[in-house]
Amino acid sequence: ALTLAGAVVRFGDGADCDALVLPGGGDIHPERYGRPWHDCRQVDPDRDAAELALFHRFFAQGKPILGICRGMQLINVALGGTLHQNIEGHSASGGVDGLHTTSALPDSFLAQLYGRNFTVNTAHHQAADQLGAGLLPVQWAPDGVVEAVVHRERPVWGVQWHPERLEEGGRRADTVDGQRIFTFFLEQCPY
Repeated sequence: ALTLAGAVVRFGDGADCDALVLPGGGDIHPERYGRPWHDCRQVDPDRDAAELALFHRFFAQGKPILGICRGMQLINVALGGTLHQNIEGHSASGGVDGLHTTSALPDSFLAQLYGRNFTVNTAHHQAADQLGAGLLPVQWAPDGVVEAVVHRERPVWGVQWHPERLEEGGRRADTVDGQRIFTFFLEQCPY
Protein backbone atom coordinates (compact mmCIF):
# COMPACT_ATOMS: atom_id res chain seq x y z
CA ALA A 1 0.00 0.00 0.00
CA LEU A 2 1.13 3.54 -0.76
CA THR A 3 0.18 6.21 1.77
CA LEU A 4 -0.54 9.79 0.84
CA ALA A 5 0.10 11.82 3.98
CA GLY A 6 -3.15 13.78 3.80
CA ALA A 7 -5.14 10.55 3.58
CA VAL A 8 -3.28 8.98 6.49
CA VAL A 9 -4.02 11.96 8.71
CA ARG A 10 -7.73 11.35 8.18
CA PHE A 11 -7.85 7.55 7.93
CA GLY A 12 -5.06 5.98 9.96
CA ASP A 13 -1.47 5.98 11.08
CA GLY A 14 0.09 4.30 8.04
CA ALA A 15 1.38 1.32 10.03
CA ASP A 16 0.27 -1.15 7.37
CA CYS A 17 1.62 0.90 4.44
CA ASP A 18 4.77 0.16 2.46
CA ALA A 19 5.65 3.73 1.46
CA LEU A 20 4.79 7.36 2.11
CA VAL A 21 4.11 10.26 -0.26
CA LEU A 22 4.23 13.71 1.35
CA PRO A 23 2.27 16.06 -0.95
CA GLY A 24 2.36 19.79 -1.57
CA GLY A 25 0.41 22.36 0.41
CA GLY A 26 0.84 25.32 2.74
CA ASP A 27 4.00 26.40 4.52
CA ILE A 28 5.63 24.69 7.48
CA HIS A 29 5.61 26.77 10.66
CA PRO A 30 9.10 28.34 11.03
CA GLU A 31 9.27 27.32 14.71
CA ARG A 32 9.82 23.79 13.35
CA TYR A 33 13.20 24.87 11.99
CA GLY A 34 14.15 27.50 14.55
CA ARG A 35 13.50 30.63 12.54
CA PRO A 36 11.34 33.69 13.25
CA TRP A 37 8.20 34.17 11.17
CA HIS A 38 9.08 36.08 8.00
CA ASP A 39 6.70 35.32 5.13
CA CYS A 40 4.77 32.10 5.72
CA ARG A 41 1.36 31.35 4.22
CA GLN A 42 -1.38 28.81 4.93
CA VAL A 43 0.38 27.40 7.99
CA ASP A 44 -1.30 24.41 9.67
CA PRO A 45 0.55 23.34 12.86
CA ASP A 46 -1.61 20.20 13.22
CA ARG A 47 -0.69 19.09 9.70
CA ASP A 48 2.98 19.83 10.43
CA ALA A 49 2.86 17.63 13.54
CA ALA A 50 1.01 14.78 11.81
CA GLU A 51 3.28 14.70 8.76
CA LEU A 52 6.47 14.99 10.81
CA ALA A 53 5.31 12.03 12.94
CA LEU A 54 4.57 10.02 9.79
CA PHE A 55 7.93 10.92 8.29
CA HIS A 56 9.84 9.84 11.39
CA ARG A 57 7.89 6.55 11.61
CA PHE A 58 8.52 5.62 7.97
CA PHE A 59 12.13 6.86 8.08
CA ALA A 60 12.92 4.80 11.20
CA GLN A 61 11.49 1.72 9.49
CA GLY A 62 13.51 2.33 6.33
CA LYS A 63 10.37 2.57 4.19
CA PRO A 64 10.44 4.58 0.93
CA ILE A 65 9.39 8.23 1.19
CA LEU A 66 8.71 10.69 -1.64
CA GLY A 67 8.21 14.40 -0.90
CA ILE A 68 6.60 16.75 -3.41
CA CYS A 69 7.04 20.54 -2.98
CA ARG A 70 5.98 21.08 0.67
CA GLY A 71 6.77 17.37 1.12
CA MET A 72 10.41 17.95 0.14
CA GLN A 73 10.55 20.91 2.51
CA LEU A 74 9.09 18.76 5.29
CA ILE A 75 11.74 16.07 4.71
CA ASN A 76 14.41 18.75 4.99
CA VAL A 77 12.96 20.21 8.20
CA ALA A 78 12.42 16.74 9.72
CA LEU A 79 16.14 16.02 9.25
CA GLY A 80 17.24 19.31 10.87
CA GLY A 81 17.37 21.56 7.81
CA THR A 82 16.00 25.07 7.35
CA LEU A 83 13.93 26.86 4.72
CA HIS A 84 14.08 30.11 2.79
CA GLN A 85 10.70 31.59 3.70
CA ASN A 86 10.28 33.57 0.50
CA ILE A 87 12.13 33.32 -2.80
CA GLU A 88 11.45 35.23 -5.98
CA GLY A 89 10.64 33.82 -9.39
CA HIS A 90 9.32 30.37 -8.45
CA SER A 91 5.64 31.03 -7.69
CA ALA A 92 2.67 30.24 -9.88
CA SER A 93 1.03 33.24 -11.55
CA GLY A 94 -2.73 33.53 -11.85
CA GLY A 95 -3.13 29.92 -10.78
CA VAL A 96 -0.84 28.68 -13.57
CA ASP A 97 2.48 27.00 -12.80
CA GLY A 98 5.61 28.67 -14.08
CA LEU A 99 8.29 26.73 -15.94
CA HIS A 100 12.06 26.74 -15.72
CA THR A 101 14.99 24.66 -16.82
CA THR A 102 16.95 22.67 -14.27
CA SER A 103 20.22 20.78 -14.03
CA ALA A 104 20.53 17.37 -12.40
CA LEU A 105 23.56 15.79 -10.78
CA PRO A 106 25.13 13.22 -13.13
CA ASP A 107 24.14 9.64 -12.25
CA SER A 108 21.33 10.84 -9.96
CA PHE A 109 17.92 9.20 -10.25
CA LEU A 110 16.66 12.32 -12.04
CA ALA A 111 19.49 12.33 -14.58
CA GLN A 112 18.70 8.66 -15.25
CA LEU A 113 15.01 9.49 -15.76
CA TYR A 114 15.32 12.76 -17.69
CA GLY A 115 18.93 13.54 -18.58
CA ARG A 116 21.12 16.28 -17.13
CA ASN A 117 19.05 19.31 -18.17
CA PHE A 118 15.28 19.43 -18.36
CA THR A 119 12.27 21.69 -17.79
CA VAL A 120 9.87 21.36 -14.85
CA ASN A 121 6.97 23.35 -13.44
CA THR A 122 7.34 25.71 -10.50
CA ALA A 123 4.72 26.85 -7.98
CA HIS A 124 6.40 27.54 -4.65
CA HIS A 125 7.67 30.52 -2.70
CA GLN A 126 9.70 28.60 -0.12
CA ALA A 127 12.64 26.28 -0.64
CA ALA A 128 15.36 24.36 1.19
CA ASP A 129 18.09 26.51 2.71
CA GLN A 130 20.47 24.51 4.90
CA LEU A 131 20.03 20.84 4.08
CA GLY A 132 19.08 18.33 6.75
CA ALA A 133 21.32 15.49 7.90
CA GLY A 134 22.05 12.95 5.18
CA LEU A 135 20.44 14.89 2.33
CA LEU A 136 22.24 15.38 -0.97
CA PRO A 137 21.06 17.99 -3.50
CA VAL A 138 20.62 16.45 -6.96
CA GLN A 139 18.79 19.13 -8.98
CA TRP A 140 19.02 22.93 -9.18
CA ALA A 141 17.16 25.81 -10.80
CA PRO A 142 19.26 28.36 -12.73
CA ASP A 143 19.25 30.67 -9.67
CA GLY A 144 20.73 27.94 -7.45
CA VAL A 145 17.53 26.92 -5.65
CA VAL A 146 17.65 23.22 -4.78
CA GLU A 147 14.91 21.47 -6.77
CA ALA A 148 15.48 17.88 -5.58
CA VAL A 149 17.22 15.93 -2.82
CA VAL A 150 17.96 12.32 -1.98
CA HIS A 151 19.00 10.79 1.30
CA ARG A 152 22.49 9.30 1.22
CA GLU A 153 21.52 6.11 3.12
CA ARG A 154 17.73 5.76 3.20
CA PRO A 155 15.11 5.41 0.42
CA VAL A 156 14.05 9.06 0.59
CA TRP A 157 13.57 11.39 -2.38
CA GLY A 158 12.16 14.89 -2.62
CA VAL A 159 11.34 17.16 -5.54
CA GLN A 160 10.40 20.82 -5.23
CA TRP A 161 8.25 20.73 -8.37
CA HIS A 162 4.93 18.98 -9.02
CA PRO A 163 5.28 15.81 -11.13
CA GLU A 164 1.59 14.99 -10.54
CA ARG A 165 0.73 18.02 -12.69
CA LEU A 166 3.05 16.86 -15.49
CA GLU A 167 1.31 13.58 -16.24
CA GLU A 168 -1.17 12.48 -18.90
CA GLY A 169 -3.73 15.17 -19.56
CA GLY A 170 -1.86 17.91 -17.70
CA ARG A 171 1.55 17.62 -19.27
CA ARG A 172 2.83 20.29 -21.60
CA ALA A 173 5.03 19.31 -24.53
CA ASP A 174 7.87 21.47 -23.20
CA THR A 175 8.20 19.68 -19.82
CA VAL A 176 9.19 16.25 -18.61
CA ASP A 177 6.73 13.42 -17.98
CA GLY A 178 6.03 13.46 -14.23
CA GLN A 179 4.76 9.87 -14.31
CA ARG A 180 8.35 8.62 -14.52
CA ILE A 181 9.04 9.73 -10.93
CA PHE A 182 6.02 7.85 -9.64
CA THR A 183 6.99 4.74 -11.60
CA PHE A 184 10.54 4.99 -10.20
CA PHE A 185 9.17 5.42 -6.67
CA LEU A 186 6.78 2.49 -6.92
CA GLU A 187 9.65 0.29 -8.14
CA GLN A 188 11.43 1.07 -4.84
CA CYS A 189 8.47 -0.09 -2.75
CA PRO A 190 8.46 -3.63 -1.36
CA TYR A 191 5.30 -5.50 -2.30
